[in-house]
Amino acid sequence: MDKIVEVKNFKMMFDNKTVIKDLSFDVKKGEIFGFLGSNGSGKTTTIRALLGFYTPTGGELLIDGKKYNPEDSAVTVGYLPEERGLYRKETVIDNMVYFGELRGLKNPREWSMRYLKRVGLEDKFNQKVEKLSGGQQQKIQLGITIMNDPKLLILDEPTKGFDPVNRRLLMNIIDELHKKGTAIIMITHYMDEVERLCDRALLLKDGVARAYGKISDIKKEFGGKSLDQIFVEVYGGEDEQSN
Repeated sequence: MDKIVEVKNFKMMFDNKTVIKDLSFDVKKGEIFGFLGSNGSGKTTTIRALLGFYTPTGGELLIDGKKYNPEDSAVTVGYLPEERGLYRKETVIDNMVYFGELRGLKNPREWSMRYLKRVGLEDKFNQKVEKLSGGQQQKIQLGITIMNDPKLLILDEPTKGFDPVNRRLLMNIIDELHKKGTAIIMITHYMDEVERLCDRALLLKDGVARAYGKISDIKKEFGGKSLDQIFVEVYGGEDEQSN
């Protein structure tokens, strides 16, 4: 299976502080990849460098074999950041149609209304975004992220703050995209989502990979423990020593 993402000896410093030390991993075409770690471990920094928002201090970060440039990349990329980027004073449908037109959709309104019905928000289409709950806004943001049928989808805490019903709905949508061949990088603190969905994963701590590979191999390396238990082992020991 070909690689859609390659990170090679990636180093990143901010104000003489090393955030990423020497990170290497890849994401294969069509797989779901769990990118795991606590807040501040370097996950978002890595993604932003991959997408060209940051210039790496050292190493290479490639999408489809080259440095990512949205203007000439043959790979469409969808990125759902943890912070939302919607126009809060505009209506839901105006937001979606605007972004759909930017992405070259032929019928962005039709696509948007189908998606809103799928996620139970068809009655909110003419409401201003600022009137929606955080979870409802997250659904809108996800729709905008996937509307151009990306070949690489990067999801940063996609189900944060969702109840179990809505978490399941979004997981089903992600499943469908995966079956269509989309490669997905999923950043999440829900280890059950990782065990259910991901083919492989990387656990990052202080800018260093502490575990990397197939989910089954990672669990075997840690004595058959669950991912929840592995996360606690990697992050908990240091906290216990410091208390």
